[in-house]
Amino acid sequence: MRTDYIKTDEIMAQREWFVVDAQEYVLGRMATNIARLLRGKNKPGFAPHQDLGDFVIVINAEKVKLTGKKSEQKTYFRHTGYPGGSKFTSFREMIEKHPERVIEHAVRLMLPKNVLGRQMLKKLKVYAGDQHPHQAQNPKSIKF
Repeated sequence: MRTDYIKTDEIMAQREWFVVDAQEYVLGRMATNIARLLRGKNKPGFAPHQDLGDFVIVINAEKVKLTGKKSEQKTYFRHTGYPGGSKFTSFREMIEKHPERVIEHAVRLMLPKNVLGRQMLKKLKVYAGDQHPHQAQNPKSIKF
Protein backbone atom coordinates (compact mmCIF):
# COMPACT_ATOMS: atom_id res chain seq x y z
CA MET A 1 0.00 0.00 0.00
CA ARG A 2 1.10 3.51 -0.72
CA THR A 3 -0.36 6.73 0.64
CA ASP A 4 -0.54 9.59 -1.84
CA TYR A 5 -0.48 13.08 -0.38
CA ILE A 6 -1.76 16.18 -2.09
CA LYS A 7 0.92 18.64 -3.22
CA THR A 8 0.88 22.28 -2.11
CA ASP A 9 0.06 23.53 -5.62
CA GLU A 10 -2.98 21.28 -5.80
CA ILE A 11 -4.15 22.39 -2.32
CA MET A 12 -4.11 26.06 -3.35
CA ALA A 13 -6.20 25.30 -6.44
CA GLN A 14 -8.81 23.38 -4.41
CA ARG A 15 -9.48 26.01 -1.73
CA GLU A 16 -13.01 27.36 -1.66
CA TRP A 17 -14.68 30.30 0.12
CA PHE A 18 -17.75 29.83 2.31
CA VAL A 19 -20.05 32.35 4.04
CA VAL A 20 -21.69 31.49 7.36
CA ASP A 21 -24.42 33.66 8.89
CA ALA A 22 -23.87 33.52 12.67
CA GLN A 23 -27.39 34.80 13.34
CA GLU A 24 -28.84 31.36 12.62
CA TYR A 25 -26.57 29.26 14.87
CA VAL A 26 -25.54 28.60 18.46
CA LEU A 27 -21.88 29.55 19.07
CA GLY A 28 -20.40 26.14 19.94
CA ARG A 29 -22.21 24.17 17.24
CA MET A 30 -21.23 26.72 14.63
CA ALA A 31 -17.60 26.83 15.81
CA THR A 32 -17.16 23.05 15.48
CA ASN A 33 -18.40 23.11 11.89
CA ILE A 34 -16.21 26.11 11.03
CA ALA A 35 -13.16 24.39 12.54
CA ARG A 36 -13.94 21.30 10.45
CA LEU A 37 -13.98 23.41 7.26
CA LEU A 38 -10.78 25.30 8.19
CA ARG A 39 -9.00 22.04 8.92
CA GLY A 40 -10.15 20.34 5.70
CA LYS A 41 -11.78 17.33 7.35
CA ASN A 42 -14.61 17.50 4.81
CA LYS A 43 -12.23 16.58 1.98
CA PRO A 44 -11.32 13.02 0.98
CA GLY A 45 -7.56 13.71 0.94
CA PHE A 46 -7.45 14.91 4.57
CA ALA A 47 -4.15 14.44 6.37
CA PRO A 48 -3.60 15.75 9.91
CA HIS A 49 -0.21 17.27 9.03
CA GLN A 50 -1.45 19.28 6.03
CA ASP A 51 -3.56 22.41 5.80
CA LEU A 52 -6.23 21.41 3.27
CA GLY A 53 -8.94 23.68 4.63
CA ASP A 54 -11.07 26.30 2.96
CA PHE A 55 -11.61 29.98 3.71
CA VAL A 56 -14.60 30.78 5.94
CA ILE A 57 -16.31 34.18 6.22
CA VAL A 58 -18.61 34.68 9.23
CA ILE A 59 -21.10 37.55 9.13
CA ASN A 60 -23.48 38.90 11.81
CA ALA A 61 -21.08 37.98 14.63
CA GLU A 62 -22.90 40.28 17.07
CA LYS A 63 -26.08 38.21 16.71
CA VAL A 64 -24.61 34.85 17.74
CA LYS A 65 -26.63 32.91 20.33
CA LEU A 66 -25.79 30.92 23.44
CA THR A 67 -28.04 28.40 25.18
CA GLY A 68 -29.24 28.49 28.75
CA LYS A 69 -27.77 31.07 31.13
CA LYS A 70 -24.40 31.18 29.38
CA SER A 71 -24.98 34.69 28.07
CA GLU A 72 -24.99 35.92 31.70
CA GLN A 73 -22.46 33.51 33.22
CA LYS A 74 -19.76 33.02 30.56
CA THR A 75 -16.49 34.89 31.10
CA TYR A 76 -13.30 35.25 29.07
CA PHE A 77 -9.94 35.18 30.86
CA ARG A 78 -6.70 36.89 29.94
CA HIS A 79 -3.55 37.76 31.87
CA THR A 80 -1.51 40.94 31.50
CA GLY A 81 1.76 39.25 32.38
CA TYR A 82 2.15 41.12 35.65
CA PRO A 83 1.57 39.64 39.12
CA GLY A 84 -2.11 39.78 39.92
CA GLY A 85 -2.87 40.72 36.32
CA SER A 86 -5.88 38.49 35.78
CA LYS A 87 -8.59 40.13 33.68
CA PHE A 88 -12.07 38.69 33.26
CA THR A 89 -14.54 39.91 30.63
CA SER A 90 -18.17 38.81 30.52
CA PHE A 91 -19.79 37.52 27.34
CA ARG A 92 -22.10 40.55 27.18
CA GLU A 93 -19.18 43.00 27.36
CA MET A 94 -17.25 41.06 24.74
CA ILE A 95 -20.20 40.90 22.32
CA GLU A 96 -20.74 44.67 22.68
CA LYS A 97 -17.10 45.73 22.26
CA HIS A 98 -15.52 43.00 20.09
CA PRO A 99 -18.12 40.56 18.68
CA GLU A 100 -15.57 39.10 16.23
CA ARG A 101 -13.34 37.88 19.07
CA VAL A 102 -16.10 35.68 20.50
CA ILE A 103 -16.24 33.52 17.37
CA GLU A 104 -12.47 33.63 16.76
CA HIS A 105 -11.86 32.46 20.34
CA ALA A 106 -14.33 29.57 20.07
CA VAL A 107 -12.88 28.38 16.76
CA ARG A 108 -9.24 28.85 17.83
CA LEU A 109 -9.69 26.48 20.77
CA MET A 110 -11.00 23.80 18.40
CA LEU A 111 -7.98 23.88 16.08
CA PRO A 112 -4.55 22.33 16.70
CA LYS A 113 -2.40 24.29 19.16
CA ASN A 114 0.66 24.60 16.92
CA VAL A 115 1.98 26.42 13.83
CA LEU A 116 -0.47 24.56 11.60
CA GLY A 117 -3.43 25.67 13.75
CA ARG A 118 -2.33 29.31 13.59
CA GLN A 119 -2.03 29.00 9.82
CA MET A 120 -5.57 27.59 9.63
CA LEU A 121 -6.95 30.40 11.77
CA LYS A 122 -5.72 32.97 9.25
CA LYS A 123 -8.31 31.64 6.80
CA LEU A 124 -11.15 32.67 9.14
CA LYS A 125 -12.64 36.10 8.43
CA VAL A 126 -15.21 37.35 10.98
CA TYR A 127 -17.35 40.49 10.59
CA ALA A 128 -19.80 42.02 13.06
CA GLY A 129 -22.31 43.19 10.43
CA ASP A 130 -23.81 41.55 7.38
CA GLN A 131 -21.30 43.09 4.91
CA HIS A 132 -17.88 41.69 3.99
CA PRO A 133 -15.19 42.76 1.49
CA HIS A 134 -14.71 39.31 -0.10
CA GLN A 135 -17.32 39.44 -2.89
CA ALA A 136 -14.59 38.97 -5.53
CA GLN A 137 -13.92 35.43 -4.27
CA ASN A 138 -17.53 34.38 -4.99
CA PRO A 139 -18.12 32.74 -1.60
CA LYS A 140 -20.77 30.04 -1.31
CA SER A 141 -23.37 30.26 1.43
CA ILE A 142 -23.26 27.14 3.59
CA LYS A 143 -25.80 25.59 5.98
CA PHE A 144 -24.69 23.14 8.66
